[in-house]
Amino acid sequence: MKTVRGKRGIISVLLIMICLSLVGGCSSQSGTPVPDQQTDSVKPQSGGTITVASFIDPDTLDPHKSVGTDQLVTWQMGGSLLYKDPVTKEFKPYLANHYTISEDGKTMTFTIRKGVSFQDGTPLTAKSFKDTYDRILNPRTNAKQVRTFLEPVKSVKAPDNDTLILELNEPSASILDFLSTGSSQPLSMKAIEKYGDDYGRNPVGVGPWKFESWKPGEGVTLVRNEAFHWAEPFYKNQGPPKLDKLVVKTISDSSVMMSALDNGSIDVAMYVPARNIKKYRNNPKYQVLERYRPGLSFTLRMNLSKPEFQDVQVRKAFNMLINKEAIIQAALMGEGKVAQTIIGPGMLGYDKSLGTYGYQYDVDEAKKLLDAAGWKVNGSGLREKDGKTLTLAFLSTPTYDKEAQLVQAMLGEVGIKSNIQNLEAGTYINEAVKGNFDLTFGTATFEDPSIMYMSFHSNQIGAYNYASVKDEIVDALLEKGQTAFDMEVRKMAYEEAQKRMMEQAYLIPIYNDKLFTVVNSRVKGVTWTSYVPMFNDSWVQK
Repeated sequence: MKTVRGKRGIISVLLIMICLSLVGGCSSQSGTPVPDQQTDSVKPQSGGTITVASFIDPDTLDPHKSVGTDQLVTWQMGGSLLYKDPVTKEFKPYLANHYTISEDGKTMTFTIRKGVSFQDGTPLTAKSFKDTYDRILNPRTNAKQVRTFLEPVKSVKAPDNDTLILELNEPSASILDFLSTGSSQPLSMKAIEKYGDDYGRNPVGVGPWKFESWKPGEGVTLVRNEAFHWAEPFYKNQGPPKLDKLVVKTISDSSVMMSALDNGSIDVAMYVPARNIKKYRNNPKYQVLERYRPGLSFTLRMNLSKPEFQDVQVRKAFNMLINKEAIIQAALMGEGKVAQTIIGPGMLGYDKSLGTYGYQYDVDEAKKLLDAAGWKVNGSGLREKDGKTLTLAFLSTPTYDKEAQLVQAMLGEVGIKSNIQNLEAGTYINEAVKGNFDLTFGTATFEDPSIMYMSFHSNQIGAYNYASVKDEIVDALLEKGQTAFDMEVRKMAYEEAQKRMMEQAYLIPIYNDKLFTVVNSRVKGVTWTSYVPMFNDSWVQK
Protein backbone atom coordinates (compact mmCIF):
# COMPACT_ATOMS: atom_id res chain seq x y z
CA MET A 1 0.00 0.00 0.00
CA LYS A 2 1.33 3.41 -0.96
CA THR A 3 1.22 6.02 1.79
CA VAL A 4 1.70 9.74 1.24
CA ARG A 5 2.14 12.09 4.14
CA GLY A 6 2.30 15.87 4.18
CA LYS A 7 2.90 18.89 6.38
CA ARG A 8 0.18 20.79 8.14
CA GLY A 9 -0.74 24.09 6.59
CA ILE A 10 -1.35 23.66 2.87
CA ILE A 11 -3.98 24.88 0.35
CA SER A 12 -4.42 23.73 -3.21
CA VAL A 13 -5.13 26.22 -5.92
CA LEU A 14 -3.95 24.45 -9.04
CA LEU A 15 -6.27 25.05 -11.88
CA ILE A 16 -7.81 22.71 -14.44
CA MET A 17 -8.43 24.63 -17.62
CA ILE A 18 -9.53 22.68 -20.59
CA CYS A 19 -9.52 24.64 -23.84
CA LEU A 20 -10.27 21.87 -26.26
CA SER A 21 -9.24 23.18 -29.64
CA LEU A 22 -9.57 26.73 -30.75
CA VAL A 23 -11.89 28.04 -28.08
CA GLY A 24 -10.83 31.54 -27.14
CA GLY A 25 -12.12 31.14 -23.58
CA CYS A 26 -11.36 28.22 -21.35
CA SER A 27 -13.42 25.78 -19.45
CA SER A 28 -12.04 24.09 -16.59
CA GLN A 29 -7.15 23.15 -14.90
CA SER A 30 1.39 23.78 -13.86
CA GLY A 31 3.46 24.10 -16.73
CA THR A 32 6.62 25.88 -15.52
CA PRO A 33 9.35 24.19 -13.49
CA VAL A 34 8.96 26.76 -10.71
CA PRO A 35 6.18 29.25 -10.01
CA ASP A 36 6.48 32.54 -11.87
CA GLN A 37 6.31 35.19 -9.19
CA GLN A 38 7.31 38.68 -8.25
CA THR A 39 10.36 39.07 -6.06
CA ASP A 40 10.82 42.01 -3.72
CA SER A 41 12.96 42.56 -0.64
CA VAL A 42 10.68 45.18 0.95
CA LYS A 43 8.75 44.05 4.02
CA PRO A 44 5.09 43.32 3.13
CA GLN A 45 2.54 45.92 4.20
CA SER A 46 -1.04 45.24 5.32
CA GLY A 47 -4.24 46.70 3.91
CA GLY A 48 -5.38 47.91 0.52
CA THR A 49 -7.16 46.42 -2.47
CA ILE A 50 -5.97 44.74 -5.64
CA THR A 51 -8.18 44.83 -8.72
CA VAL A 52 -7.69 42.01 -11.21
CA ALA A 53 -9.21 42.11 -14.70
CA SER A 54 -10.48 39.02 -16.49
CA PHE A 55 -12.26 38.79 -19.82
CA ILE A 56 -14.62 36.10 -18.46
CA ASP A 57 -17.69 36.86 -16.35
CA PRO A 58 -18.68 33.92 -14.12
CA ASP A 59 -21.84 32.07 -15.04
CA THR A 60 -22.24 31.06 -11.38
CA LEU A 61 -20.00 30.86 -8.32
CA ASP A 62 -21.12 27.30 -7.62
CA PRO A 63 -18.09 25.23 -8.74
CA HIS A 64 -20.30 22.24 -9.44
CA LYS A 65 -22.71 24.01 -11.76
CA SER A 66 -20.31 26.30 -13.60
CA VAL A 67 -18.88 25.50 -17.00
CA GLY A 68 -15.52 26.70 -15.69
CA THR A 69 -15.88 30.48 -15.81
CA ASP A 70 -16.04 30.61 -12.00
CA GLN A 71 -12.51 29.48 -11.32
CA LEU A 72 -10.60 32.74 -11.03
CA VAL A 73 -12.95 33.57 -8.15
CA THR A 74 -13.88 30.27 -6.53
CA TRP A 75 -10.38 28.85 -6.49
CA GLN A 76 -9.29 31.83 -4.38
CA MET A 77 -12.01 30.84 -1.89
CA GLY A 78 -11.37 27.11 -1.56
CA GLY A 79 -8.97 24.26 -0.92
CA SER A 80 -8.63 20.60 -1.84
CA LEU A 81 -7.54 17.22 -0.54
CA LEU A 82 -4.20 17.39 -2.37
CA TYR A 83 -1.94 19.95 -3.93
CA LYS A 84 0.45 19.58 -6.84
CA ASP A 85 4.04 20.52 -6.04
CA PRO A 86 4.90 23.24 -8.60
CA VAL A 87 8.48 21.97 -8.89
CA THR A 88 8.33 18.16 -8.64
CA LYS A 89 4.75 17.76 -9.99
CA GLU A 90 4.09 15.31 -7.15
CA PHE A 91 0.65 15.19 -5.54
CA LYS A 92 0.99 15.92 -1.84
CA PRO A 93 -1.56 16.08 1.01
CA TYR A 94 -3.24 19.37 1.80
CA LEU A 95 -6.66 19.20 3.47
CA ALA A 96 -5.73 15.59 4.07
CA ASN A 97 -2.86 14.96 6.49
CA HIS A 98 -1.95 11.88 4.50
CA TYR A 99 -3.46 9.42 2.06
CA THR A 100 -2.98 5.83 0.94
CA ILE A 101 -3.66 4.00 -2.30
CA SER A 102 -4.36 0.27 -2.20
CA GLU A 103 -2.17 -2.15 -4.12
CA ASP A 104 -4.83 -2.66 -6.78
CA GLY A 105 -5.21 1.12 -7.15
CA LYS A 106 -8.96 1.00 -6.55
CA THR A 107 -9.18 2.31 -2.98
CA MET A 108 -7.95 5.74 -1.89
CA THR A 109 -8.09 6.54 1.82
CA PHE A 110 -7.58 10.08 3.13
CA THR A 111 -7.15 11.25 6.73
CA ILE A 112 -8.65 14.72 6.94
CA ARG A 113 -6.62 17.34 8.78
CA LYS A 114 -8.04 18.96 11.89
CA GLY A 115 -8.42 22.63 12.69
CA VAL A 116 -9.83 23.70 9.31
CA SER A 117 -13.20 25.41 9.08
CA PHE A 118 -15.48 26.88 6.46
CA GLN A 119 -15.91 30.63 6.29
CA ASP A 120 -19.32 30.27 7.99
CA GLY A 121 -17.67 28.57 10.98
CA THR A 122 -18.64 25.00 10.08
CA PRO A 123 -15.78 22.58 10.85
CA LEU A 124 -14.28 20.64 7.95
CA THR A 125 -14.71 16.86 8.29
CA ALA A 126 -14.59 13.79 6.09
CA LYS A 127 -18.36 14.08 5.76
CA SER A 128 -17.88 17.56 4.22
CA PHE A 129 -16.01 15.91 1.37
CA LYS A 130 -18.44 13.01 1.09
CA ASP A 131 -21.42 15.36 0.88
CA THR A 132 -19.58 17.52 -1.67
CA TYR A 133 -18.63 14.61 -3.93
CA ASP A 134 -22.06 13.01 -3.60
CA ARG A 135 -23.55 16.33 -4.71
CA ILE A 136 -21.28 16.34 -7.80
CA LEU A 137 -22.27 12.78 -8.70
CA ASN A 138 -26.00 13.36 -8.16
CA PRO A 139 -27.58 13.88 -11.61
CA ARG A 140 -30.02 16.37 -10.10
CA THR A 141 -27.15 18.73 -9.37
CA ASN A 142 -26.52 19.03 -13.11
CA ALA A 143 -22.78 19.32 -12.54
CA LYS A 144 -21.76 20.45 -16.01
CA GLN A 145 -18.07 19.75 -15.96
CA VAL A 146 -16.71 18.47 -12.68
CA ARG A 147 -18.81 15.31 -12.72
CA THR A 148 -16.69 14.06 -15.63
CA PHE A 149 -13.60 14.02 -13.43
CA LEU A 150 -15.32 11.90 -10.76
CA GLU A 151 -16.50 9.26 -13.24
CA PRO A 152 -13.89 6.75 -11.98
CA VAL A 153 -15.48 6.90 -8.50
CA LYS A 154 -17.71 3.97 -7.56
CA SER A 155 -18.57 5.15 -4.06
CA VAL A 156 -17.63 7.74 -1.43
CA LYS A 157 -17.53 6.78 2.24
CA ALA A 158 -16.87 8.68 5.48
CA PRO A 159 -16.87 6.08 8.28
CA ASP A 160 -15.87 8.77 10.79
CA ASN A 161 -15.08 12.49 10.88
CA ASP A 162 -11.43 11.93 10.02
CA THR A 163 -11.54 9.27 7.28
CA LEU A 164 -12.61 9.62 3.66
CA ILE A 165 -12.60 6.59 1.35
CA LEU A 166 -12.95 6.72 -2.43
CA GLU A 167 -13.70 3.38 -4.08
CA LEU A 168 -12.84 3.45 -7.79
CA ASN A 169 -14.21 1.33 -10.61
CA GLU A 170 -10.68 0.98 -11.91
CA PRO A 171 -7.29 2.56 -11.13
CA SER A 172 -7.14 6.19 -12.22
CA ALA A 173 -4.00 8.25 -11.72
CA SER A 174 -5.67 11.21 -13.42
CA ILE A 175 -8.15 11.59 -10.55
CA LEU A 176 -5.27 12.81 -8.37
CA ASP A 177 -5.05 15.89 -10.56
CA PHE A 178 -8.72 16.66 -10.04
CA LEU A 179 -8.37 16.18 -6.28
CA SER A 180 -5.65 18.84 -6.31
CA THR A 181 -7.84 21.52 -7.87
CA GLY A 182 -10.34 24.07 -6.64
CA SER A 183 -13.07 22.34 -8.64
CA SER A 184 -12.94 19.52 -6.08
CA GLN A 185 -13.04 21.87 -3.09
CA PRO A 186 -15.38 21.02 -0.21
CA LEU A 187 -18.52 23.17 -0.05
CA SER A 188 -20.41 24.16 3.08
CA MET A 189 -23.58 22.07 3.19
CA LYS A 190 -24.89 24.53 5.76
CA ALA A 191 -24.65 27.31 3.17
CA ILE A 192 -26.16 25.12 0.41
CA GLU A 193 -29.13 24.28 2.64
CA LYS A 194 -29.52 27.94 3.56
CA TYR A 195 -29.35 29.41 0.06
CA GLY A 196 -30.62 26.53 -2.10
CA ASP A 197 -30.54 27.44 -5.77
CA ASP A 198 -29.00 30.80 -4.85
CA TYR A 199 -25.85 29.20 -3.45
CA GLY A 200 -24.05 30.22 -6.66
CA ARG A 201 -24.48 33.82 -5.54
CA ASN A 202 -23.51 33.10 -1.94
CA PRO A 203 -20.52 30.71 -2.04
CA VAL A 204 -18.73 29.52 1.11
CA GLY A 205 -15.35 27.77 1.09
CA VAL A 206 -12.33 27.14 3.31
CA GLY A 207 -9.81 29.36 1.52
CA PRO A 208 -8.03 32.67 2.23
CA TRP A 209 -10.69 34.83 0.55
CA LYS A 210 -14.38 35.19 1.47
CA PHE A 211 -17.20 36.24 -0.81
CA GLU A 212 -18.58 39.75 -0.28
CA SER A 213 -20.53 40.75 -3.41
CA TRP A 214 -21.07 40.11 -7.11
CA LYS A 215 -22.47 42.39 -9.77
CA PRO A 216 -22.89 40.25 -12.91
CA GLY A 217 -21.14 41.78 -15.88
CA GLU A 218 -19.05 44.00 -13.62
CA GLY A 219 -17.17 41.90 -11.10
CA VAL A 220 -16.81 40.07 -7.81
CA THR A 221 -15.43 41.41 -4.53
CA LEU A 222 -13.71 39.12 -2.02
CA VAL A 223 -12.50 40.02 1.47
CA ARG A 224 -9.77 38.58 3.66
CA ASN A 225 -10.60 35.47 5.68
CA GLU A 226 -9.20 36.39 9.10
CA ALA A 227 -9.47 32.81 10.34
CA PHE A 228 -7.31 31.38 7.57
CA HIS A 229 -3.99 29.82 8.63
CA TRP A 230 -3.43 26.81 6.38
CA ALA A 231 -1.72 27.97 3.17
CA GLU A 232 0.39 25.75 0.89
CA PRO A 233 4.06 25.43 1.88
CA PHE A 234 5.34 27.35 -1.13
CA TYR A 235 3.60 30.52 0.10
CA LYS A 236 5.62 32.80 2.36
CA ASN A 237 2.46 33.96 4.09
CA GLN A 238 0.88 31.04 5.94
CA GLY A 239 -1.88 33.14 7.50
CA PRO A 240 -4.64 35.48 6.30
CA PRO A 241 -3.89 37.65 3.22
CA LYS A 242 -2.26 41.03 3.80
CA LEU A 243 -4.81 42.73 1.56
CA ASP A 244 -8.22 43.87 2.74
CA LYS A 245 -9.97 43.08 -0.53
CA LEU A 246 -9.50 41.35 -3.86
CA VAL A 247 -11.70 42.59 -6.70
CA VAL A 248 -12.10 40.53 -9.88
CA LYS A 249 -13.38 42.87 -12.57
CA THR A 250 -14.87 41.69 -15.85
CA ILE A 251 -13.48 43.43 -18.95
CA SER A 252 -14.21 41.39 -22.06
CA ASP A 253 -12.43 43.69 -24.55
CA SER A 254 -8.63 43.33 -24.42
CA SER A 255 -8.00 46.88 -25.64
CA VAL A 256 -10.26 48.26 -22.88
CA MET A 257 -8.45 46.05 -20.37
CA MET A 258 -5.04 47.39 -21.40
CA SER A 259 -6.30 50.98 -21.21
CA ALA A 260 -7.56 50.30 -17.69
CA LEU A 261 -4.11 48.95 -16.75
CA ASP A 262 -2.46 52.04 -18.20
CA ASN A 263 -4.71 54.49 -16.31
CA GLY A 264 -4.40 52.61 -13.02
CA SER A 265 -8.04 51.55 -12.65
CA ILE A 266 -6.91 47.91 -12.53
CA ASP A 267 -3.73 46.45 -11.05
CA VAL A 268 -3.49 43.09 -12.78
CA ALA A 269 -4.40 42.23 -16.38
CA MET A 270 -4.78 38.54 -17.22
CA TYR A 271 -4.47 36.77 -20.55
CA VAL A 272 -2.75 39.74 -22.16
CA PRO A 273 -2.33 39.24 -25.94
CA ALA A 274 1.25 38.63 -27.08
CA ARG A 275 1.07 41.69 -29.34
CA ASN A 276 0.84 43.93 -26.26
CA ILE A 277 3.69 42.47 -24.22
CA LYS A 278 6.62 44.39 -25.70
CA LYS A 279 5.16 47.65 -24.36
CA TYR A 280 5.23 46.41 -20.76
CA ARG A 281 8.20 44.06 -20.64
CA ASN A 282 10.91 46.68 -20.04
CA ASN A 283 8.70 49.29 -18.36
CA PRO A 284 9.57 49.72 -14.64
CA LYS A 285 5.95 50.62 -13.90
CA TYR A 286 4.92 47.03 -14.62
CA GLN A 287 6.05 43.44 -14.28
CA VAL A 288 5.26 40.81 -16.88
CA LEU A 289 4.61 37.31 -15.55
CA GLU A 290 4.73 34.62 -18.20
CA ARG A 291 4.64 30.86 -18.51
CA TYR A 292 4.27 28.33 -21.28
CA ARG A 293 0.78 26.95 -21.62
CA PRO A 294 0.62 23.41 -20.18
CA GLY A 295 -1.22 20.70 -22.03
CA LEU A 296 -1.08 19.79 -25.70
CA SER A 297 1.04 21.77 -28.13
CA PHE A 298 -0.74 23.81 -30.77
CA THR A 299 -1.01 21.39 -33.68
CA LEU A 300 -2.34 21.05 -37.18
CA ARG A 301 -4.53 17.96 -37.26
CA MET A 302 -5.29 15.89 -40.30
CA ASN A 303 -8.53 13.93 -40.36
CA LEU A 304 -7.03 10.45 -40.44
CA SER A 305 -10.34 8.91 -41.47
CA LYS A 306 -9.96 10.58 -44.87
CA PRO A 307 -8.21 8.54 -47.63
CA GLU A 308 -5.63 11.26 -48.33
CA PHE A 309 -4.18 10.99 -44.83
CA GLN A 310 -4.09 7.22 -44.49
CA ASP A 311 -0.75 7.28 -46.30
CA VAL A 312 2.04 7.94 -43.77
CA GLN A 313 4.24 9.44 -46.52
CA VAL A 314 1.59 12.08 -47.21
CA ARG A 315 1.38 12.84 -43.48
CA LYS A 316 5.16 13.20 -43.31
CA ALA A 317 5.06 15.56 -46.30
CA PHE A 318 2.48 17.78 -44.61
CA ASN A 319 4.72 17.91 -41.51
CA MET A 320 7.62 19.11 -43.67
CA LEU A 321 5.57 21.81 -45.39
CA ILE A 322 4.84 23.84 -42.27
CA ASN A 323 7.29 26.65 -41.47
CA LYS A 324 6.69 26.74 -37.74
CA GLU A 325 9.11 29.56 -36.95
CA ALA A 326 7.41 31.81 -39.50
CA ILE A 327 4.03 31.16 -37.87
CA ILE A 328 5.44 32.00 -34.42
CA GLN A 329 6.87 35.29 -35.67
CA ALA A 330 3.75 36.34 -37.56
CA ALA A 331 0.98 35.08 -35.27
CA LEU A 332 2.63 35.29 -31.83
CA MET A 333 5.01 38.21 -32.42
CA GLY A 334 7.80 35.79 -31.59
CA GLU A 335 6.36 35.00 -28.14
CA GLY A 336 6.50 31.22 -28.33
CA LYS A 337 8.75 28.40 -29.43
CA VAL A 338 8.65 25.64 -31.99
CA ALA A 339 6.85 22.60 -30.61
CA GLN A 340 9.18 19.60 -30.45
CA THR A 341 6.60 17.24 -29.00
CA ILE A 342 2.88 16.70 -28.65
CA ILE A 343 2.66 17.92 -25.04
CA GLY A 344 4.04 21.21 -23.77
CA PRO A 345 7.05 22.17 -21.63
CA GLY A 346 6.91 21.37 -17.94
CA MET A 347 4.38 18.57 -18.32
CA LEU A 348 5.02 15.08 -17.03
CA GLY A 349 6.17 13.18 -20.12
CA TYR A 350 7.64 16.21 -21.87
CA ASP A 351 11.07 15.51 -23.37
CA LYS A 352 12.34 17.85 -26.06
CA SER A 353 14.65 15.12 -27.36
CA LEU A 354 11.52 13.45 -28.75
CA GLY A 355 11.71 16.13 -31.41
CA THR A 356 14.22 13.92 -33.21
CA TYR A 357 11.28 11.72 -34.17
CA GLY A 358 9.55 14.67 -35.81
CA TYR A 359 10.06 16.32 -39.17
CA GLN A 360 12.00 19.44 -40.10
CA TYR A 361 10.76 22.11 -42.49
CA ASP A 362 11.86 20.84 -45.91
CA VAL A 363 9.69 21.80 -48.89
CA ASP A 364 11.80 19.98 -51.47
CA GLU A 365 11.67 16.69 -49.58
CA ALA A 366 7.92 17.15 -49.04
CA LYS A 367 7.42 17.53 -52.80
CA LYS A 368 9.31 14.29 -53.42
CA LEU A 369 7.15 12.43 -50.89
CA LEU A 370 3.94 13.75 -52.43
CA ASP A 371 5.12 12.84 -55.93
CA ALA A 372 6.08 9.33 -54.78
CA ALA A 373 2.64 8.94 -53.16
CA GLY A 374 1.01 9.71 -56.51
CA TRP A 375 -0.02 13.29 -55.75
CA LYS A 376 1.57 15.08 -58.69
CA VAL A 377 1.13 18.63 -59.97
CA ASN A 378 -1.28 18.89 -62.91
CA GLY A 379 -1.53 21.50 -65.64
CA SER A 380 -3.45 23.83 -63.31
CA GLY A 381 -0.68 23.73 -60.70
CA LEU A 382 -2.69 21.59 -58.28
CA ARG A 383 -1.77 18.22 -56.81
CA GLU A 384 -3.81 15.44 -58.39
CA LYS A 385 -4.10 11.65 -58.03
CA ASP A 386 -6.34 9.35 -60.01
CA GLY A 387 -8.20 12.35 -61.40
CA LYS A 388 -8.87 13.88 -57.96
CA THR A 389 -7.27 17.13 -56.88
CA LEU A 390 -5.91 17.54 -53.36
CA THR A 391 -8.47 20.10 -52.20
CA LEU A 392 -9.06 20.23 -48.45
CA ALA A 393 -11.71 21.64 -46.11
CA PHE A 394 -9.81 23.63 -43.47
CA LEU A 395 -11.91 24.17 -40.32
CA SER A 396 -10.86 27.02 -38.02
CA THR A 397 -12.08 29.89 -35.85
CA PRO A 398 -11.41 33.63 -35.97
CA THR A 399 -9.07 33.19 -32.98
CA TYR A 400 -6.56 31.44 -35.22
CA ASP A 401 -7.29 33.10 -38.54
CA LYS A 402 -3.68 34.31 -38.91
CA GLU A 403 -2.32 30.79 -38.42
CA ALA A 404 -4.89 29.37 -40.84
CA GLN A 405 -3.97 31.83 -43.58
CA LEU A 406 -0.26 31.11 -43.17
CA VAL A 407 -0.77 27.34 -43.36
CA GLN A 408 -3.06 27.78 -46.35
CA ALA A 409 -0.32 29.72 -48.17
CA MET A 410 2.38 27.16 -47.27
CA LEU A 411 0.29 24.31 -48.65
CA GLY A 412 -0.66 26.34 -51.70
CA GLU A 413 2.99 26.78 -52.65
CA VAL A 414 3.21 23.08 -53.52
CA GLY A 415 -0.18 22.78 -55.20
CA ILE A 416 -2.40 21.82 -52.26
CA LYS A 417 -5.61 23.82 -52.17
CA SER A 418 -7.37 24.40 -48.85
CA ASN A 419 -10.58 26.27 -48.19
CA ILE A 420 -10.74 27.95 -44.78
CA GLN A 421 -14.06 27.92 -42.94
CA ASN A 422 -14.05 30.11 -39.81
CA LEU A 423 -16.75 29.23 -37.28
CA GLU A 424 -17.58 30.55 -33.83
CA ALA A 425 -16.34 28.32 -31.02
CA GLY A 426 -19.52 26.35 -30.25
CA THR A 427 -20.29 25.56 -33.87
CA TYR A 428 -16.65 24.77 -34.51
CA ILE A 429 -16.53 22.10 -31.79
CA ASN A 430 -19.73 20.47 -33.06
CA GLU A 431 -18.33 20.22 -36.59
CA ALA A 432 -14.91 19.03 -35.41
CA VAL A 433 -16.40 16.28 -33.25
CA LYS A 434 -18.48 15.11 -36.21
CA GLY A 435 -15.33 14.95 -38.35
CA ASN A 436 -16.62 17.47 -40.87
CA PHE A 437 -13.16 18.66 -41.98
CA ASP A 438 -9.92 17.59 -43.61
CA LEU A 439 -7.61 19.90 -41.68
CA THR A 440 -8.04 21.78 -38.43
CA PHE A 441 -6.01 23.12 -35.56
CA GLY A 442 -6.02 21.61 -32.12
CA THR A 443 -4.77 22.40 -28.66
CA ALA A 444 -5.81 21.39 -25.18
CA THR A 445 -4.86 23.09 -21.96
CA PHE A 446 -4.68 20.76 -19.00
CA GLU A 447 -2.46 20.18 -15.97
CA ASP A 448 -2.12 16.42 -16.39
CA PRO A 449 -0.83 14.38 -19.37
CA SER A 450 -4.00 12.28 -19.23
CA ILE A 451 -5.29 14.90 -21.67
CA MET A 452 -3.56 12.71 -24.27
CA TYR A 453 -6.00 9.90 -23.47
CA MET A 454 -8.97 12.23 -23.92
CA SER A 455 -7.60 13.54 -27.21
CA PHE A 456 -6.01 10.53 -28.91
CA HIS A 457 -7.34 7.22 -27.56
CA SER A 458 -9.42 5.45 -30.19
CA ASN A 459 -12.43 5.18 -27.85
CA GLN A 460 -12.60 8.97 -27.95
CA ILE A 461 -13.28 9.06 -31.70
CA GLY A 462 -16.61 10.83 -32.03
CA ALA A 463 -15.67 12.97 -29.03
CA TYR A 464 -12.42 14.92 -28.65
CA ASN A 465 -10.25 12.59 -30.73
CA TYR A 466 -11.55 14.38 -33.78
CA ALA A 467 -8.34 13.66 -35.72
CA SER A 468 -9.50 10.02 -35.55
CA VAL A 469 -6.18 8.65 -34.29
CA LYS A 470 -6.64 4.88 -34.17
CA ASP A 471 -3.54 2.98 -33.13
CA GLU A 472 -3.49 -0.05 -30.79
CA ILE A 473 0.06 0.74 -29.64
CA VAL A 474 -0.89 4.32 -28.75
CA ASP A 475 -4.07 3.09 -27.02
CA ALA A 476 -2.13 0.67 -24.81
CA LEU A 477 0.42 3.31 -23.81
CA LEU A 478 -2.26 5.87 -23.00
CA GLU A 479 -4.15 3.32 -20.92
CA LYS A 480 -0.95 2.61 -19.00
CA GLY A 481 -0.40 6.29 -18.35
CA GLN A 482 -4.02 6.68 -17.27
CA THR A 483 -3.92 3.93 -14.64
CA ALA A 484 -0.32 3.82 -13.32
CA PHE A 485 0.29 5.73 -10.08
CA ASP A 486 4.08 5.49 -10.33
CA MET A 487 5.26 8.80 -11.82
CA GLU A 488 8.20 7.25 -13.69
CA VAL A 489 5.95 4.62 -15.26
CA ARG A 490 3.47 7.30 -16.33
CA LYS A 491 6.26 9.48 -17.70
CA MET A 492 7.67 6.65 -19.83
CA ALA A 493 4.21 5.70 -21.11
CA TYR A 494 3.47 9.23 -22.33
CA GLU A 495 6.94 9.61 -23.83
CA GLU A 496 6.55 6.35 -25.77
CA ALA A 497 3.05 7.34 -26.92
CA GLN A 498 4.39 10.62 -28.28
CA LYS A 499 7.29 8.86 -29.98
CA ARG A 500 4.89 6.49 -31.74
CA MET A 501 2.55 9.31 -32.82
CA MET A 502 5.41 11.39 -34.18
CA GLU A 503 6.95 8.48 -36.06
CA GLN A 504 3.57 7.91 -37.67
CA ALA A 505 3.17 11.66 -38.32
CA TYR A 506 -0.39 11.63 -36.96
CA LEU A 507 -0.20 15.32 -36.01
CA ILE A 508 1.84 18.38 -36.93
CA PRO A 509 3.10 20.09 -33.74
CA ILE A 510 3.54 23.79 -34.51
CA TYR A 511 4.18 25.84 -31.40
CA ASN A 512 4.07 26.20 -27.65
CA ASP A 513 2.63 29.58 -26.78
CA LYS A 514 2.86 31.63 -23.62
CA LEU A 515 0.32 33.00 -21.19
CA PHE A 516 0.89 36.53 -19.94
CA THR A 517 -0.22 38.47 -16.88
CA VAL A 518 0.86 42.09 -16.44
CA VAL A 519 1.06 43.53 -12.91
CA ASN A 520 1.30 47.16 -11.78
CA SER A 521 4.60 47.58 -9.91
CA ARG A 522 2.82 48.86 -6.80
CA VAL A 523 1.48 45.33 -6.32
CA LYS A 524 3.96 42.87 -4.82
CA GLY A 525 4.05 39.13 -4.17
CA VAL A 526 1.85 37.85 -6.99
CA THR A 527 2.47 34.13 -7.45
CA TRP A 528 1.56 32.23 -10.60
CA THR A 529 1.67 28.50 -9.96
CA SER A 530 -1.15 27.64 -12.32
CA TYR A 531 -3.48 29.23 -14.80
CA VAL A 532 -4.57 32.05 -12.58
CA PRO A 533 -2.35 34.23 -10.42
CA MET A 534 -2.81 33.70 -6.69
CA PHE A 535 -2.71 36.42 -4.07
CA ASN A 536 -1.88 34.75 -0.74
CA ASP A 537 1.47 36.55 -0.64
CA SER A 538 0.29 39.74 -2.34
CA TRP A 539 0.37 43.22 -0.86
CA VAL A 540 0.27 46.83 -2.01
CA GLN A 541 3.21 49.18 -1.62
CA LYS A 542 1.82 52.47 -0.33
